[in-house]
Amino acid sequence: MFLLPRTRRQKSEDAIYHVMIRSITEVPLFKKHKDKIRYLNKMREYQKQYGFKVYAYCLMTNHGHFIIDSNGADISKIMHGLNFSYAINFNKINKRRGPLFQDRFKSKIVDTQRYLITLSAYIHNNVLDITGYEKCPEKYKYSSLKVYLGLEKDATGLLDEAFIMQYFSNNVKEARENYAKLVYICDDEKIKNELEFQDEETEYRSDRTIIVRDFEPDEILKFIEKETGIDKIMCHVKNNKNSKIVKALASLLMRSLCNYR
Repeated sequence: MFLLPRTRRQKSEDAIYHVMIRSITEVPLFKKHKDKIRYLNKMREYQKQYGFKVYAYCLMTNHGHFIIDSNGADISKIMHGLNFSYAINFNKINKRRGPLFQDRFKSKIVDTQRYLITLSAYIHNNVLDITGYEKCPEKYKYSSLKVYLGLEKDATGLLDEAFIMQYFSNNVKEARENYAKLVYICDDEKIKNELEFQDEETEYRSDRTIIVRDFEPDEILKFIEKETGIDKIMCHVKNNKNSKIVKALASLLMRSLCNYR
């Protein structure tokens, strides 16, 4: 039996990605609705740590789609940690063993504005395959479309919908109307094949600011020392309250700003 080598994942520190996750054939990725909530909440935890942005998402029974702006972080590290953590919890709850996800996650760099906009509509149209949502994808709870159209607020805290919506109009109402038109005409097989793998505000504004993640560990320790008043040497001391604080902060900041594992 010959195994084909994995192709090197196309990555960039300042890239926006179309990310897809999928479970192995015999197991649904999300057995219950609360599994979808659990995955989104876990993603929010990783977002707080790594500072990436989510521009759109849709979770189905056996797969999910996301538009993720890595914002200077390593997309592989983010998704590996997220999926590994979810799988461990899923297996524990369902008393099972073995892999949950089908191979690695899939990712593709979004390199044009047209691709970004069309991709968001494609992701939001995924739910058209679900009985009962063929004509009303905006009612599906585990998709960001409802937030785009102003029907609900983002309960997850994950979403930055303004980044895409600003392309449709700076005026919120007009942007929602224009985006709705796109979604409802974008259920096109050719597009699918290409991509497969009340107003609280008055206008949309969203800019990308890439987080620099090339700090040295000693710079992190000096920063902690300056901000907390705790000598960085405490990082090497055992069984001390201050050393625990320094180590916890150092671990968090080094993972986020030094791209450490």
